[in-house]
Amino acid sequence: MALGDSYTIGTGASDPSKSWPSIIASRLGAELTNPAVNGYTTLDLIRDELPYLGAIKPDLVSILIGVNDLVQGRMPEEYRDSLARIYDDVTALMVRPRVAAVSIPSWSHVPAAADFGGMEHVARQTARFNAVAEQEARARNLTWVDITEASTSGVGTEGWIASDDLHPGDAQYAAWAEVIWSAVRDIWSTTPG
Repeated sequence: MALGDSYTIGTGASDPSKSWPSIIASRLGAELTNPAVNGYTTLDLIRDELPYLGAIKPDLVSILIGVNDLVQGRMPEEYRDSLARIYDDVTALMVRPRVAAVSIPSWSHVPAAADFGGMEHVARQTARFNAVAEQEARARNLTWVDITEASTSGVGTEGWIASDDLHPGDAQYAAWAEVIWSAVRDIWSTTPG
């Protein structure tokens, strides 16, 4: 199960199969449930996506959420409170799934960042929110995956950023998938004991 926002649903990809959760599910030979929605904040995820946990009882869960909290002006401590609720609800399942908490990608380099305070502001706020997410994930022994470097590794190359000047293109999603796969492959590819 992939919980999140537009980055999780794969907005900007040429096809849903090019989203990073689809790439990971394909490598695992697993069925993917992806209830992520464009524009969702942690509060939206709590309301609309967490109910899937009880119905589906997933073995594997990824969580990438927070950029919309940031752009909507929520403070890092508000983000911490709602993100902690998400992490706690996922880890409280009767059979605890294997969980990967994924960082907010670096998006300060996209043209649309100018609409959200500019490159430096976006970079600074993203780092603050990621520090919160990492701290909360590690406190619960979740697999923390930092895609910051992967999200900037192809800046300036054709198709790295989607035509909306905001979301990743196929190549960037593929780069994220490589980093995420490297972090979860050994843990997620084995049958729990």
